[in-house]
Amino acid sequence: MSVKITVLCENTVQVPGLLGEHGFAALLETPDATVLFDTGQGFSLIQNALRLQKDLRKVSQVVLSHGHFDHTGGLLAFLGVHGPCPIVAHPDVLAERFRWMPVGPEEKPVSIGIPWREAYVTSRGARFQWQTAFTEIAPNVFVTGEVPRKSAFETGDPKFVIRQNGNWAPDPFLDDYSLVLKTAKGLVVLLGCAHAGLINILDHVTAQTGIARIHAILGGTHLGFSPQAQLEGTIEGLRRFQVEHLAVSHCTGLSPIARLASEFGAGFTFAPVGFTLEA
Repeated sequence: MSVKITVLCENTVQVPGLLGEHGFAALLETPDATVLFDTGQGFSLIQNALRLQKDLRKVSQVVLSHGHFDHTGGLLAFLGVHGPCPIVAHPDVLAERFRWMPVGPEEKPVSIGIPWREAYVTSRGARFQWQTAFTEIAPNVFVTGEVPRKSAFETGDPKFVIRQNGNWAPDPFLDDYSLVLKTAKGLVVLLGCAHAGLINILDHVTAQTGIARIHAILGGTHLGFSPQAQLEGTIEGLRRFQVEHLAVSHCTGLSPIARLASEFGAGFTFAPVGFTLEA
């Protein structure tokens, strides 16, 4: 299968006329399907798609990687252009989510979940299709479903929390999805934020597909908000998988980006708005 992925929303741009925002969205085009993976915050999705000559009306389904505002906020803008559309997601994508952040002189839990209630987005055309398992959503295109947490070093960002029995508890991110594409060159893995841990994700997708070759990884890794030990373990894990192309975005962080570029040389690239990957 041939595939083309175009980054539509990301924190940075390198081409005049495109817009950056804190968020992520990518358009996946295959011979059988056109899939929008995430929607950014909603400030740039439509404008960037027009500028890049990508017709969002051709999208056959949307996949939401997880329920944060910077990946789901553009859903209404998309539905306004497209009309009713299937939305593949984990049921937890609609849950309340918080992150401890500075508010005045102290830190407080700030709401960072999807900004729209289910009844509202469904009235605007969202047709949710809940998935919790590794599932083929189009020929050779899969969602990871819930990713088992096995690597001890992928501890993530402890500031992400949910309300649980009246108390604050770590967010388990059961809804952290990635897209997996089977191509003639190997697997292509498209990440939202990789809250489940990049190596956990790669272990999961190779086990589920029976394919060990990772041709390319594209998207956010959240290494910019994770402990140094997680970055070191991730680099070691990527070498174990012999990833051919690593193209990072969004929440990877400037210092981890510099480190990854140094470690992987020609196999590394940064993926701003307008970046394309073909396989």
